[in-house]
Amino acid sequence: MTTVQAEPQREMLSLVTSRIRDAYLRRPFYVDGDTDLVTVCRELASHGLTHALVRDRHDGTERIGIFTTTDLRDALLRPEPPQQLPVREVAHFELVSIDADADLFEALWMMVHQRVHRLVVRDGDAVLGVLGQLDLVSFVSNHSHIVVLQIDEATGVAELQQAAARIDEMVKLLHGGGIRIERITRLVSELNTRLFARLWHLLAPPEVVAHSCLLVMGSEGRGEQILKTDQDNALLLRDGFDWPGLADLAAQFNGALAQLGYPRCPGDIMLTNPLWRQPLALFRETIFGWVHGGHVDGPMHLAIFFDAACVAGDASLLEAARVHLAQVLQDSDVFLSRFAAAADQFQEPGNWFTRLTTKRDEQPLDLKKLGTFPIVHGVRALALQYGVREQGTAARLAALVRRQRFDATLARDLTEALQLLMAIRLTHQLRQRASGEDAGNEVRPSALSTLEREPLLDALAIVKRFRAYLRLHFRLDNL
Repeated sequence: MTTVQAEPQREMLSLVTSRIRDAYLRRPFYVDGDTDLVTVCRELASHGLTHALVRDRHDGTERIGIFTTTDLRDALLRPEPPQQLPVREVAHFELVSIDADADLFEALWMMVHQRVHRLVVRDGDAVLGVLGQLDLVSFVSNHSHIVVLQIDEATGVAELQQAAARIDEMVKLLHGGGIRIERITRLVSELNTRLFARLWHLLAPPEVVAHSCLLVMGSEGRGEQILKTDQDNALLLRDGFDWPGLADLAAQFNGALAQLGYPRCPGDIMLTNPLWRQPLALFRETIFGWVHGGHVDGPMHLAIFFDAACVAGDASLLEAARVHLAQVLQDSDVFLSRFAAAADQFQEPGNWFTRLTTKRDEQPLDLKKLGTFPIVHGVRALALQYGVREQGTAARLAALVRRQRFDATLARDLTEALQLLMAIRLTHQLRQRASGEDAGNEVRPSALSTLEREPLLDALAIVKRFRAYLRLHFRLDNL
């Protein structure tokens, strides 16, 4: 193995095996909340620091906050002279903390998710120190967080293209390093959200951003996309807002995503399609038509929208559409049955059990049709029926169990089966890409290892049991 090949693998090993207490933590440096800013800055300069923890009393209890040089920038815009401004007035007291025994991967994800550059590290109630972004980067090399920095600092599509390529490389490294599939999807989802939002802010004027809600849908909306797949996006507009260049902007956005490696959707579920670029009032009518209009594409379009997540703009527009959907679905048992039926639509030729146990079988199995789709869509149907608002499939199953609407054991089995199927599919997609092929969902039984084959048999048996449950629960045999 060459040195170049070994570096990323060492990074992954650091992320998997090292805990936060093993990294370099800056000792906590405290100032009192009533200390003026000039004095605080003088103290920071003398200690060579760019932040301080702030001890303060509020409503009779002690609280701890943080003051950084970014807070100083904002403080200088206030009318009070800095020598008369107590640090408590500009410090942040909603600290983002992490346990010292958490692994570095968790710290990496939390920085991306919370959009912060520092984490307060605790051991129980005690503060051990502060883990900075640069300190984490220096500990695990500079690969992972460069993606975040590239996205945030991008000034054009070309720079975002480099970041998008790094995300693909990171997926390969994380999966090859043994990181669990649910952790990979969580991190990739956060990075993709930042990438889409940054692209939109680069292309869309501020007034468009303020009066619209940019959505990603499908697996991206659920936070379950790993490798780049077809675009599924939409734009909700505030009623009464009109901007003449919207069609051209939509074409720019979808074209730029294609440049970043996200193929155009064959079904035209993109901003360029007026159906997916509507004012809220018209979109409400569209939702009503999907449920009560009897259109053949209604259930499919509703399934795509139900997974929507806001990545930029006014999220209240999406919330209003969701509230309307819940109202439209009241007393719609017939539609829900028709909606759920899609989970049971794919039938693989032959007996998959026999094919999996016959190692020389070259007829491919479609892991999406046979495995992941029945789980995802079946759980989506149950979430629609019971008003579950969580996005990811695992989160929806957990919510259904909490509401006592679904069996806890089957929910656990389905979650584990979905994660296994996603991991096997990712392994083979990466292998296809390395061979210069297009990444797909089909896997030949002869290409499966023993460690893949036997768990896959169990996973598909769980899917079969779930499909039987759906047929009974939604009375699909009566359709």
